[in-house]
Amino acid sequence: MKFGRSDDEWDAMVDDAVGVLCDQARLKRIVSYTDLNSALARRGHIPFDFDSESDRTAVGYLLGDVVRQTIGDSGVMLSAIVAYLNRNDAGPGFYKFATELGLLPNTASAEDKLEFWSRQVGKVHERYARPARHRSNRGTTGRVDERAE
Repeated sequence: MKFGRSDDEWDAMVDDAVGVLCDQARLKRIVSYTDLNSALARRGHIPFDFDSESDRTAVGYLLGDVVRQTIGDSGVMLSAIVAYLNRNDAGPGFYKFATELGLLPNTASAEDKLEFWSRQVGKVHERYARPARHRSNRGTTGRVDERAE
């Protein structure tokens, strides 16, 4: 059991959080904790209560599990695109976990942390972004150049 959820429920929530975040990263978006919570609830999970300290902690662990599941393939912290509502920054758990992973030095200043987060967001968007769609390139024959499709 993790935070009142069975191991199967937790694993399903992590998988769904990965799906939600990948979808948003493809669109080059930043997601608030509230939006992530709502998306998980729409997928059938019991929503987190952000007024509860244990549920706020649970979200941090959930995002940590998201990163553990995806960083090997992506090389980036997918959770970087989760930020506080109406703020342009990640939560303190993001920086603590980045330090634990050896991606951010213990001595990082507030400015260093913000720059790290910004770079991670860019890398997440780059890694997961939809490939650009090319418009049809029509030559003088009027035929579509299939290499551009």
